[in-house]
Amino acid sequence: MNDREARAGQQGPRTPGGYSTPAPDAAVYVISVAAELTGLHPQTLRTYERMGLITPGRTGGGGRRYSFHDIELLRSIAELTAAGIGIEGVRRILALEDHLEALRRRNQELLHELAATREALSQALTAGPETHGQPSRLPAVRQQPPAQEIVVWRRQRG
Repeated sequence: MNDREARAGQQGPRTPGGYSTPAPDAAVYVISVAAELTGLHPQTLRTYERMGLITPGRTGGGGRRYSFHDIELLRSIAELTAAGIGIEGVRRILALEDHLEALRRRNQELLHELAATREALSQALTAGPETHGQPSRLPAVRQQPPAQEIVVWRRQRG
């Protein structure tokens, strides 16, 4: 089961009538509804699928089902093509946007990890080299020695 299939079973918030809205990745829209929501022809949606721009979910009988995220992606593709960008350009833009989002997520992970490491190091340094008779499990932190550099400078005669 891929990530999309795992999220497809999730439900969104409940409406005032007690109905639950589908999760953004739940593949619930048939091709005619997806076409109407995006302003594209159903054949265009099939073409984009053949080109690999979008991968809708499938029913047991093979029918296409689009999620809210699929609808948003189709709208982005429509905007880009309406602006005169070719399909290969669209493909490249989408790949770069996906890559950018992955880098943003990884950057956030690293920032959280760095903050946790700094906090652990700070606590270890204030506690001293041993805490409750146990040696510190953090790597040794060396203090920077005072600068002992010599700068050689020769005055230019002019």
